[in-house]
Amino acid sequence: MADGPTLPPPTTAPAGWYHDPFGWPQQRYFDGRGWTHHTAPLVRRPAEPHPVLPLPAALGAMVILTASLLAAHLVLDAIVDTGWPILVYVVISIAVGYGPSVLWCWYAAGRWGSGDRWATLGIRFRWVDAGWGPVVWLSAVAAEVVMVMIIVATGIPLTNNTEGLRDLDLDRTYVVSLLVGAVVAAPLVEEAVFRGLILRGFLSRMRWVAAVILQGILFGVAHVDPERGAGNVGLVLVLAAVGVVFGGAAYLFRRIGPTIIAHAILNGVVMAVVLTS
Repeated sequence: MADGPTLPPPTTAPAGWYHDPFGWPQQRYFDGRGWTHHTAPLVRRPAEPHPVLPLPAALGAMVILTASLLAAHLVLDAIVDTGWPILVYVVISIAVGYGPSVLWCWYAAGRWGSGDRWATLGIRFRWVDAGWGPVVWLSAVAAEVVMVMIIVATGIPLTNNTEGLRDLDLDRTYVVSLLVGAVVAAPLVEEAVFRGLILRGFLSRMRWVAAVILQGILFGVAHVDPERGAGNVGLVLVLAAVGVVFGGAAYLFRRIGPTIIAHAILNGVVMAVVLTS
C-alpha cells in the first residue's frame, strides 16, 4: 500500500485555555482553529509560603541584641575618658553592640534553618531590589512623617537618636567609620535580626499582621537610650512605624534584600543631613 502525501506540521497553538487576547482579565478557550466564546477566571498561583523559624530563634535574637546594645553603652561610658581616638570607640561600639547578634544569627540559622544560612535569614538580593529598596525607603519615610504629625498633635515627647553628633569635632576617619557603621553594619545586622530571625520566629506562632506589628514595636524599643528620658516615647513610636514598614516589605518579598537597601538609604540620608548641618 502506497504512503499518502506528507502533511505539514500544524502551525497553530494546541487547543486549551490561554490569557484572553482581547485584554480582559480572564482566560479564553482556543479550540485549535480560533478563539471561542468560552471564558474562565484567571488561575492565580498561590503565594509562596513565608519561611518560619522556631520561636526560640526570635527570643534569643531579642535578648542578645538588647543585652549587647546595653553592654556597648556601658562599655563606652567606662572608657570615654581614656582619651583614645574616636575611631577606637566606634569600632568597640560596633563589635560589642552587634558582634553577639551576628554570632547568634549564624548559630540560629545553622541549627534551625534549611542548610543555607543566608536563605534562612532571607539575605537574598535580586536586581529588582535596586528599585524596590528606594520604594520601601520612601514608604518608611511616609510612615515617619505620619507618626511625627501624630506625636506633635498629641504632645508626646520626642528626641532623635543623632543628638550630640553636631557638637563633636569630627575628623575624616571618624566620619568614614561612623558612616560604615550606620550604612553597612546596622542595616545588615538589624535586618537579619528583626526581619530575619524575629519576624520569622513570630510567624511560627501568630498571624502575619500581628508578627509584623510586634517586630516593628520591638525594633523601636531596641533604640531606647535611658539618657533621652521621656523623649524615648516619641522615638520608639517613630522607629516602630519604620519597623512595621520594613517588616511588611520583608513579608511580602519573602527576603530582606529590599529592606537592607531601604535601611541603608534611611540611615545614610539621616547621617548626611546631620554631618553636613
